[in-house]
Amino acid sequence: MMSENRAVELARRVAVSYAGLPPVLAVALAGSVAAGVGDANSDIDLYVYSTTPLELEARRAIAERDAARADVDNRFWEPGDEWIDRETGIKVDVTFRHPGWIEEQLDRVLRRHQASTGYSTCFWYNVLNSQSLFDRDGWYARLQAGAQQPYPEALRRAVIAKNYPILNQKLSAYSHQIESAARRDDWVSINHRVAALLASYFDILFALNRLPHPGEKRLLRAVEEGCKKYPPTVRADVERLVRANASDSVQSGVTGLVQGLDQLLAAEGLPGSSE
Repeated sequence: MMSENRAVELARRVAVSYAGLPPVLAVALAGSVAAGVGDANSDIDLYVYSTTPLELEARRAIAERDAARADVDNRFWEPGDEWIDRETGIKVDVTFRHPGWIEEQLDRVLRRHQASTGYSTCFWYNVLNSQSLFDRDGWYARLQAGAQQPYPEALRRAVIAKNYPILNQKLSAYSHQIESAARRDDWVSINHRVAALLASYFDILFALNRLPHPGEKRLLRAVEEGCKKYPPTVRADVERLVRANASDSVQSGVTGLVQGLDQLLAAEGLPGSSE
């Protein structure tokens, strides 16, 4: 296990550096370290909220100061910097956000109840389960306080309505795409569609349990430890699907996974049926 104290101490030192930049409104620690479940392979995930973009040279100075290696101004997903701390060997991953952007993400799900195709409520989870390391005027505390609310029923139904049909009902459903790819023995396409199917599957499962989606990692553990309602064979079904090495086993894996979800939705009186 990673020394949580060492990781958090490093996170706090880095946060102090960003706090010295006037545009920075808040710095938050999220991910497994913030949750107290970090291991030897866990990164430090920091979110820096600033009212205007930070000067690249100021960011570079922070990233490279104690780094064995640093990548600055990554733009593959959200803008960010990352580096490996020379002393501890811990990887630091910093994401830069505008305060208005995260406010909009929360408003989208908590007030407008708008679902996405997979990962609908990840940003809500991110805010709820982060630790504030710097909060210039209390903005982040107010943001977290606003996020502390029950899972809206309208959002729950919207997530299921958005994601269930694409599992198995529509002509373009993932199950049909996987079947077609399996007939072609196209394993790149199979892998791509299975990943998309699982994204929607877990989005539904967390919504069913009125839980914000925790993201990409440790999902089976999150289901088994946090969800009261889930198919009893979910771990076996998911592992069978992702380990399938023949077209018929892929298709049977999809069928088994979706059937278990069907039964849960029917028991809750929620839309969704493969019939």
